[in-house]
Amino acid sequence: MSLRIGLGYDVHAFALPEANRPLMLGGVKVEHDKGLLGHSDADVLIHAIADAMLGAARLGDIGQHFPDTDPTYLGADSLELLAKVNGLIAEAGFSIVDIDCVIQAEKPKLAPYREQMRKKLANCLGVDMASIGIKATTTEGLGAIGRAEGIAATAVALLIGNKESHAYL
Repeated sequence: MSLRIGLGYDVHAFALPEANRPLMLGGVKVEHDKGLLGHSDADVLIHAIADAMLGAARLGDIGQHFPDTDPTYLGADSLELLAKVNGLIAEAGFSIVDIDCVIQAEKPKLAPYREQMRKKLANCLGVDMASIGIKATTTEGLGAIGRAEGIAATAVALLIGNKESHAYL
C-alpha cells in the first residue's frame, strides 16, 4: 500500500448581486447577497478538494478534466464533478483516507454551514464524515479576500493506493 498527499487551491471573485448567482460552498447553498463568478457553480471548496485528490493520484488538475472552455460544464454542479474525480482516483487504484480544508472568506460567516458541508462531501465521496475536515478563516481585512472581493479555499487530500496497480511507486 502507498500513501499520497495532494494539495489543492482555488479562488473566485464575487459576482455582482444583480447576477443573481447562489453562493455554493461544499455543495451547500450559503445565504449571501452574492455568489461567485465561474464557468461552473464556482464552488471553490469543491474545486480545491478535487485538485488535491487529482494531485495526490498524479492525475493532473480540475482544469484538465473539466475545462472552462467546454460548454458541457457551464453552470455544472461541482458535487457531480467531484463524484467524477472520485471515480478517476478509484480507477487509478486510490481511495480517500482523509481530506482537510480551509475556506478563506471575510463574509459570510460559514460556521453555521460547516457540518452540512461535511455531510454533503462525505456522502458524495463515500467516506465517513470523520474523514472530512473543514475550517473557515478571515484574512483580517488583508488583500482581495479581506476586502470581500471573493473567496478562496485550500485543501489537502491523503489517499491510499494499492502498490500493485502503481508499479512506478
